[in-house]
Amino acid sequence: MMEELRAKIAGEEFDSQALLDGLREYDRPRDKITSLLRQGAIVRVKKGIYVFGARYRRHPFSTEVLANMICGPSYISLDYALHYHGLIPERVEAVTSVTISRSRRFSTPVALFIYHNIHIQAYAIGIDLVGPQNGCSFLIATPEKALADKIQADRGTAIRSQAEMRSYLLDSLRIDPEGLEKLRAEKIALIADQYRSRKLRLLSAVVGRAGKKGKSDE
Repeated sequence: MMEELRAKIAGEEFDSQALLDGLREYDRPRDKITSLLRQGAIVRVKKGIYVFGARYRRHPFSTEVLANMICGPSYISLDYALHYHGLIPERVEAVTSVTISRSRRFSTPVALFIYHNIHIQAYAIGIDLVGPQNGCSFLIATPEKALADKIQADRGTAIRSQAEMRSYLLDSLRIDPEGLEKLRAEKIALIADQYRSRKLRLLSAVVGRAGKKGKSDE
């Protein structure tokens, strides 16, 4: 039976509609879902979102794909995206995203998913589509947008000069200096316009100076 279900659901991450479609030949598909959950054949990540149990997985499931599915519209950003892009050294346990919906967090059997609200005007710029990986793609912030989102989300930090911004980046966030040099100041300037943020304009100036220094050192 699971072989038939696996043939109908190609990915490791799926929603309740895909599951019901895969079980449509059964008279009581919802009872079958309950049975599959009890057996560990499938795992409920959140209501309506599932992954296959370890015995039936063809590939590791993607927490990035799940993050997009659990709360939408959203894209991965903040600390998780900064680590994904190699800008910060620390591995991040929670999968962090931004959304135009309200801020939320979901503690699930597979990971902790955290969503931070941002204004709709700042949402649409600076998003990449990554994949497909095992047939699925996910949305994630560009390095510049992930850093901008992080700075805007950290409301408790007062930054009034380029020197303070550089200290915040290197000392507080522990941004890799070489990674900083590779960021595009003009992209951050566009994001700053959408956020209408003075702090992000300072970030654009700091990144611009870092990029010039990196070129002069080559």
